[in-house]
Amino acid sequence: MYKISERIHYIGVNDEQKTLFEGLWPLPHGVSYNSYLIKDEKTALIDTVEHGFEDEFISNITSCINDGNIDYLVVNHMEPDHSSLISMILERYPDLKIIANAKTLPMLKGYHGVSEDRVKIVQEGESVSLGSCSLQFFMAPMVHWPETMVTWLPEENTLFSGDAFGTFGKIAQDPTDKAGTFDEFENEMRRYYSNIVGKYGNPVQSALKKLSSLEIKRICSTHGPIWAENIDKVVSLYDRLSRYETEKGVCIVYGSMYGNTATAAKELAKALENMGVPYALHDLAGNDSSREDGLGISGALMDVFKYDTIAVGSPTYNNGIFPPIETFMKALSARLIKNRRFFAFGSYTWAGASVRLLNGMASEFGFEILSDGGSFPQAFSKEKFNIEEAAVLLAGNK
Repeated sequence: MYKISERIHYIGVNDEQKTLFEGLWPLPHGVSYNSYLIKDEKTALIDTVEHGFEDEFISNITSCINDGNIDYLVVNHMEPDHSSLISMILERYPDLKIIANAKTLPMLKGYHGVSEDRVKIVQEGESVSLGSCSLQFFMAPMVHWPETMVTWLPEENTLFSGDAFGTFGKIAQDPTDKAGTFDEFENEMRRYYSNIVGKYGNPVQSALKKLSSLEIKRICSTHGPIWAENIDKVVSLYDRLSRYETEKGVCIVYGSMYGNTATAAKELAKALENMGVPYALHDLAGNDSSREDGLGISGALMDVFKYDTIAVGSPTYNNGIFPPIETFMKALSARLIKNRRFFAFGSYTWAGASVRLLNGMASEFGFEILSDGGSFPQAFSKEKFNIEEAAVLLAGNK
């Protein structure tokens, strides 16, 4: 438990055991599940945490309110990492009323068997008084589930934002950010957004516009630090990410069976480095032990949301695209990635197809195709694949 203000208490937990978030995304630095208590004449709990942390969660609550009562549980988002302990909380506090919107009700019934009489349904802009302060609710559908809403505490200019503005990574005992916290968590925020929220740029933009009139001085997300010192940077990053805006640079993504496409990818990276072009290199087949991040497709998507150019390397496999790379391309499609420059390369032995198929997929996404070349037979050589020419293409302006 950590006292944020006289009213607001942080009662979340750090998860340093889980290796994959949603069973998909690596967690090399852990993740936090953030929950909050607001103490006034009435007490409100904002979201719960993931199952497996029952004892720690209850200990955090009781250290804050002792044997006191909880009057309301606000459910901003029903994803199980924030709602798993609803049944336990309802049993422990039998007079508690859930505050949620209408889209949440069937999920509460389906996950926890909650009857309608235990739920207060709130609508857009509605407020609930806690005494000297009140909670106001704004709907944020598809950021990133249809029932998502955010909670505003106007007396403290504090936004309880659900998953919005969240990051991967465990947080300090004092969860409030410091001057350098944004720099520490920027990549993990970008990775969280690209992996989890990335498809929903338009709904994020709608939510940002809706909340723009609020004078926000504190953002309490359900993952990562509490933002106070770095709010402008955090909101600006979310705005850019949801607009699919980038900086100049190249995200090189490749998979290789026997090393020829891998060699081409690494030579391309060297050429870009010599030219002073920012780049990131991601091996999705997991054969390169020199990789520093080990994040696979999760890290690749992070850098797709950072850089304006994507270079994808794949050998021809069964007259198609190497499966890890095909999965990556489908992930780009699922996230509705826009405004990217695209270059494909890769080896083949008797018939080349991967580069043609990759360019075809990228064309369907609306990407700018830089070249139909990049396909080379058998072993890599600079005579077969002109690295310098390819690097010049990748380094060009939009």
